[in-house]
Amino acid sequence: MSDRSDAQPAPSSLRMAASIVTLRERASGMEVLLLRRAVRANDFSSDAYVFPGGVLDAADQRGHVTCSGLDDTLASQRLQLPRGGLDYYVAAMRECFEETGVLFADDVCGTPIDPPRLIAMRAQREALHDGRIDIASLCQSFDVRLAPQRLHYVSHWVTPLGLPKRFDTRFFLAMLPDGQHVEVDQIETAAHRWMRPQYALKHADQLRLLPPTRKLLQWLDGFATADRALAAARALDAILRIQPRLAHGKRGRWPVTPDEPAWAELTLTDPQEQGIGSYDIVPGRGVMLMPGVLRLSAPNPGMMTGPGTNTYLVGGGPDNAWAVIDPGPDDPAHIDAILRAAPGDIRQIFVTHTHRDHSPGARRLKAKTGATMYGMRAHHAEGQDTTFVPDVALADGDVVTLPDGRMLRAIHTPGHAANHLCYGLDDATLVFTGDHVMQGSTVVINPPDGHMATYLASLEKLAALAPTWLAPGHGFVMDRPAQRIARLIAHRLARESRTLDALAQIGPATIEALTPWVYADVPAARHAVAQRTLRAHLEKLAEDGLAAVAPDARWRRVVTVAAS
Repeated sequence: MSDRSDAQPAPSSLRMAASIVTLRERASGMEVLLLRRAVRANDFSSDAYVFPGGVLDAADQRGHVTCSGLDDTLASQRLQLPRGGLDYYVAAMRECFEETGVLFADDVCGTPIDPPRLIAMRAQREALHDGRIDIASLCQSFDVRLAPQRLHYVSHWVTPLGLPKRFDTRFFLAMLPDGQHVEVDQIETAAHRWMRPQYALKHADQLRLLPPTRKLLQWLDGFATADRALAAARALDAILRIQPRLAHGKRGRWPVTPDEPAWAELTLTDPQEQGIGSYDIVPGRGVMLMPGVLRLSAPNPGMMTGPGTNTYLVGGGPDNAWAVIDPGPDDPAHIDAILRAAPGDIRQIFVTHTHRDHSPGARRLKAKTGATMYGMRAHHAEGQDTTFVPDVALADGDVVTLPDGRMLRAIHTPGHAANHLCYGLDDATLVFTGDHVMQGSTVVINPPDGHMATYLASLEKLAALAPTWLAPGHGFVMDRPAQRIARLIAHRLARESRTLDALAQIGPATIEALTPWVYADVPAARHAVAQRTLRAHLEKLAEDGLAAVAPDARWRRVVTVAAS
């Protein structure tokens, strides 16, 4: 994205910009044009592969008279602007021509520009870049009309706060004009490459793909051909404005987008967007999520635990006393980390359920603090911490006064585990969900302790409480609970439907034979774990009268005949 010295920054210091995502079709499939930016000091996009584009120029408005097929009124409607929408189209076409020599235009008769004329126009690219001529005079002198109708508006991105150069950029999708090829300017662009979206994403780190580039490539990767991508672009309605937040982590300071795991939590930990939050969960590092609520993750990352088991500390008040939710595994180092992170005395310990990554640490923490333990004992022995015996056994709806005076309500949510409790703080504004709702993945339902129909009912029960925030046992804090819970339920029902389809296709069959059919979208390395949840689905179908199991452990579909 070029940075023209004559651009007029908006009062907010944002520079209005436009970019074209250019496609071409090859026998091997759809390809997208990416340009490698020249290396520059203190430039966030230095050496990154980006789409052609740059800032709007004051002279772009004069380019309106050279446009065919789209006026400013319609362009502004598409970009949801009161006026000046066509400026973005003109800027996108001008910048693309300056950087690549590709011009979205026709001659005045509406036919493609002939090669000699395009070569002559390309000779003026440096003058256009330097501002010695403008796009309108260039087109008029060669009897050329710009073709903004070929550009389809697909995305709107704003640079995060905290960077020295910030852009408000509209992205357009277009097909490479017939007969044209790319010649980079060697001024702001060092090289160009045509790539399949999947290839570019596979090498995203090497290509230094910035968030807008990554996200648009991910979107394009869902289409088999350029024609399908263009048809989808034409069908887009409202385009949302996306402004990432800067945060810190393994990649250093990096933009986080709204669809990434850390996004919602960053709105709590860094509400002023100062770039002080983290997009990684680091074991042993305390994170103050909101006043009186702190998270500390155990050093037990893995396939089943994600970045690790979350331990929460809730408290404060006049006595600066605290409660701990889920002390995690029996790991002396983690218990010591909890003690160091606690701003005051620990007086209460709450356990969501007795899986071995959540409750065993309670005994060691109690021994060091004398705190009172709350929760439910295990209902089954398999995979459970059967040694956990709470000082106070909780039931659904029980309310406990915390050391700081706030109330914590026990919400019995069986399904993942028969003794699973969520805890609602402050009338369930914030709910600590344990493994009932996890971030980034679905939970395993492992009979007999796990039960699918009960799990679905517990999800509905949690949704009915209308919480504002969910603090899971694994992963970041989550917003929009109703939407997330609805997705979980839809996912489970879709998996149930696939189970029925598999029974119809290959049944009678064992769970081992059904798993690759039902979980075709899951890596084979995880199929052994998936078999547990598949058993739960099959048992639910049997309860519903839709499946049955034979003595040889083969499952079949039961077809019910409606009464006449």
